[in-house]
This record gives sequence, structure tokens and C-alpha cells, in this order.
Amino acid sequence: MGVELVKKIEMKIEKLEHCVCLPEYKTSGAAGMDLVASIAEPITLKPLERKLIPTGIKIEIPMGYEAQVRPRSGLSIKHGITLINCTGTIDSDYRGEVCVPLVNLSNEAFTINPADRIAQMVIAEVVKAEIEVTTNLSETKRGEGGFGSTGIKS
Repeated sequence: MGVELVKKIEMKIEKLEHCVCLPEYKTSGAAGMDLVASIAEPITLKPLERKLIPTGIKIEIPMGYEAQVRPRSGLSIKHGITLINCTGTIDSDYRGEVCVPLVNLSNEAFTINPADRIAQMVIAEVVKAEIEVTTNLSETKRGEGGFGSTGIKS
């Protein structure tokens, strides 16, 4: 087996005073870097409560890329903790602190402790569309069918 090639880019990170840990890939095959809660004291999320959790970093992503902040699957399935907006986008021109909007979808309170891994960040290329206004779109077999139009069975 040959060595897999992985595209790499340079991303600058500014550590803020309250930063407890830089993002890092936990395994060689990980697509996302773990983001941690850079908080001084534990934060408890009550059922259906949402809070913006700081990570203690600012980032500079090259033009043509974005950072996608995604939920951690273990927190989601085991504790009902996920992102309010499912996947958040950090644009290449944003220079504020990276924060994670968490929500507790479970029936029990959940406590986030300092340095807990709360989300993952994936760097992705951006493709921009050029808009062409038309009065006619091409026809497809699916047409306007949506929201369950193909059913749930294989």
C-alpha cells in the first residue's frame, strides 16, 4: 500500500489569554481538529438550553477556504449535546474568537468542564457560484419532488 496524499494548508492561530488548548487532530486519519472549552469554571446546560462556549483562539484561514465547526458524535449520541446550527461556517475574513454554540437536546442537565472537547473543526475548500438568472431550469426525473418524495425504504 502506498502513502496517501493529504492536501495541507497553513492556518494561523492566535492564542487568547484564556486559551487552554490549541485545536489538534487526535488521529492520523481524523478530518477534524478537536476544539476545547476555554472556560475558567464548569458550565451546566439545562435541557433545551443553549450557550456560546469560547475556545480561546482566533484563526486566519487562507482565502478560498472555510472552517466548518461540527458536533462531536459522542457528545451528540451519548448526551444530546450538539450545535444549534448543526454545522457552523467560519469565513476566511472572520478574525474574532472561535466560539461554539452548543445546545442540550436531552432531558438531563449536562456539565461542560474546562478543556472538555466540545466540537470539531474541518477545513474545507470553498467554491463560489456565479448566478445566472433564467426562466427555465433543466428537467429531471425527480422534478419538484422533495421532503420525503423518494420514501424511506431502500
